[in-house]
Amino acid sequence: MPIFTSETTINGKPLVFETGRFAEQAGGAVTVRYGDTVVFAAATVSPTVRPGIDFFPLTVDFEERLYAAGKIPGSFPRREGRPSEEAVLTMRLTDRSIRPLFPKGFRNDIQIIVYAFSADQENDPDVLAVNAASAALSISGAPFDGPVGCVRVGTVDGKLALNPTISEMKQSDLDLVVAGTKDAILMVEAGANEVTEETILEALALAQTGIAAAVAAQAELARSAAKPIIQWVPEAVDEEKTRKIGEFLRDRIRAKVRHPNKQEREAGLDEVKREAKAALAPAEGEITETEVSMAFDQFLKKEVRRAIIEEGIRPDGRGLAELRTLEASVGVLPRTHGSGLFRRGQTQVLSIATLGPTGDEQIIDTLSPVDSKRYMHHYNFPPFSVGETRPLRGASRRDIGHGALAERALLPVVPSKEEFPYTIRVVSEVLSSNGSTSMASVCGSSLSLMDAGVPVKAMIGGVAMGLVVDGDRHAILTDIQGMEDALGDMDFKVAGSERGITALQMDIKVKGLTLELMREALAQAREGRMKILEAMRQAIVSPRQELSRWAPRIETIKIHPDKIREVIGPGGKMIRAIQSESESNIEVEDDGTIRITGAKAEGREKAIRMIQGLTKEPEVGEVYDGKVTRIMSIGAFVEYLPGKEGLVRVSELSGDRVHRVEDVVKVGDQVKVKVAEVDRQGRVNLSMRSVAEEGSEAYEQRQRAERERYREREGPRGDGERGGFGRPPGGGGFGPRRSGPPRR
Repeated sequence: MPIFTSETTINGKPLVFETGRFAEQAGGAVTVRYGDTVVFAAATVSPTVRPGIDFFPLTVDFEERLYAAGKIPGSFPRREGRPSEEAVLTMRLTDRSIRPLFPKGFRNDIQIIVYAFSADQENDPDVLAVNAASAALSISGAPFDGPVGCVRVGTVDGKLALNPTISEMKQSDLDLVVAGTKDAILMVEAGANEVTEETILEALALAQTGIAAAVAAQAELARSAAKPIIQWVPEAVDEEKTRKIGEFLRDRIRAKVRHPNKQEREAGLDEVKREAKAALAPAEGEITETEVSMAFDQFLKKEVRRAIIEEGIRPDGRGLAELRTLEASVGVLPRTHGSGLFRRGQTQVLSIATLGPTGDEQIIDTLSPVDSKRYMHHYNFPPFSVGETRPLRGASRRDIGHGALAERALLPVVPSKEEFPYTIRVVSEVLSSNGSTSMASVCGSSLSLMDAGVPVKAMIGGVAMGLVVDGDRHAILTDIQGMEDALGDMDFKVAGSERGITALQMDIKVKGLTLELMREALAQAREGRMKILEAMRQAIVSPRQELSRWAPRIETIKIHPDKIREVIGPGGKMIRAIQSESESNIEVEDDGTIRITGAKAEGREKAIRMIQGLTKEPEVGEVYDGKVTRIMSIGAFVEYLPGKEGLVRVSELSGDRVHRVEDVVKVGDQVKVKVAEVDRQGRVNLSMRSVAEEGSEAYEQRQRAERERYREREGPRGDGERGGFGRPPGGGGFGPRRSGPPRR
């Protein structure tokens, strides 16, 4: 099988497409290489249509093989399991980029499977996956109106750049992924650090240059290796039947479609459909119920779009730029760390924030060099939110995508770990849905974080924009509802603060948008976002000054890294003991940072004392509560800190003459001791007498006498300096040495 290649250059690096080397039985199989990242895509088209299919069965799967990055999966079976969140987002990215370019009415199954064969940890495979899928489709024989190019735009040294590396993106203010044809934009996905609308437009213009280069390379490959387009015939439409059905439906649909309440509007439209079936599709009639249903959907779409374009009226009676009724509240749940409830018309989302220690961070086991995540947003869309019943099967791809969008929107304003050392999880529960639940999740989550006392840098709001295009006329809609999303041409979500945009997501059903339309949509979205933020400020203006009483508190201390082993102990014995005794959670980082998490202040304080006891170097003059551990003829050994002992000599047990150590203390006695001396070998001498006599006249006289003797013995260098065996003059309080020279 011959091998064909094509190549272009983006940001100084070759983007290479190749086919013919792998998977010769697939409809189209292509590898794309950029740097040392290699992505493979196979696109296969079913030659026949499954019976009863009334939708376009396109599936996209991204298989994240960890061998691509030289990793072995961390799961117990040591093989890849269900797709990671990153893999799901790559699938959605690819699907949304190519789906608009298939002809209406095409019903053959198309399956696209993408592998990351090699990941160099610098060039992200997600953008390459879109290019590979498009190239594979372009040579597969599918009726695909592509190719589609896809690029990433970020900022490097403050300037916009195409396809920055993963390391360069760490400092970027923008992460914008754009897919499109050579002429227009099809899909946008972005996270940003409060950038302006003008910056977004400049980035989109730059993206189009990279897209054009990728499309040209794919077109060159297709000219060499493409298979003939499969033959298919669109389902024939009986114009006479359609006319008869339309005469019955047109006025009835128009009378029922305008209603502010979703349930009542849908009930009225269902009634019209039942009437049409009863009147036009009697038993063994020439018009079937299926034909009535299909025609009903067509006329409903035409009427909604006609009213928007010609009259500027939407199904619920709003104007094109008018928002639905807004409501916001916080603190709606008594025992959670933070909660926010946001309602926009008949869309209602409850978001709950939970704070935890850094040990609760999510472990990432993917091709990405990122290995953990401390801020997480999860989105749930239950069937009751739209009045339906269906089995619960866990998070869908849509749930994961909407959660990731809300997470991306809020991440730029979440404080760093150094500023706020908590792991943060927000869950958005969709309680009622009539469009734009993802943006309602952004608003509710911003409220819940502020209610929890998280010191976010700004309040974030979001709005979903729609579009209806009819020839050379168009209408942009603010705050679209479910019907406008389903029957319109665009779903464009914009989230951000007053300063700028933090997240974007755009999907369209037409074959591309111009930059001028994008400019108009972004300007109208900003106006809507400002109104939403103002409504949110009616509930809460700034983050609460105090955390919820139910949230754990974190205390942070710093020790020398060399002391970490003493805190951990052999086999973790010591740290487990501290956690057990203090009823707290302890996390130790390599740089010596220790975080103590616990609900009770006394427990956290106890843990701090125990850790400091293990790691602190004793200083002369400090007083400790200790326990007698051993008795010898020369004195008593006292454990003054956990695991640390010092000697109280006989002369330092008491101010009175002591004949036997046992006359003063016994093993197990609790005593107060002062550090009298730390010698050059690190041995600690303690004094009980100094503690008992401190402040008395006899004590002061003895100290003065000791200082005089010390000066006589040590000479001038003893005055104000450390003596020959490391004790400060007058600071030891352990009396004169009975005999012998000073220790060296």
